[in-house]
Amino acid sequence: MRLFRILPLILLLGTVLPAQAEVYKCTDAEGRITYTNDRNVARGCKALDTDQTISTVPAPVRRPAAGPAASPAGTPSGFPRVSPADQRARDDSRRQVLEAELATEEGALTAAEQALAEQESVRMGDERNYQKVLDRLQPFKDKVELHKRNIEALRREISGLR
Repeated sequence: MRLFRILPLILLLGTVLPAQAEVYKCTDAEGRITYTNDRNVARGCKALDTDQTISTVPAPVRRPAAGPAASPAGTPSGFPRVSPADQRARDDSRRQVLEAELATEEGALTAAEQALAEQESVRMGDERNYQKVLDRLQPFKDKVELHKRNIEALRREISGLR
């Protein structure tokens, strides 16, 4: 019974006290340095101070950058450039596409608003509770809101073009 009281104390002391080992620094014929706990005098191993901190993570290998030099903005200097006329043509075609999408969304908005107005004017016989009317109208209201958000986003995008 007394052993069970002492056993946790012994285990605690065993984990708290660090294990000590001799550390040796070995240098091979090519000048590479390795650290080990195996003393091998033939390999040129010397005992180290145990007070020193030893990093066992190798240093990263530096390789010269390959390819064309990068400009300060991060774009390679050999990166193809677009002429201002080509860029203007691309911007114009993008504006035309966005304006066509805007016209389509505006048409869809008017159709959704008409459908909502028609549904608001209709009253079903089983809808004595007004919440049922609201539940029936909610998908139509959601569609109108969706088209309004799309129109707003398209207008923001068009205003951001050069």
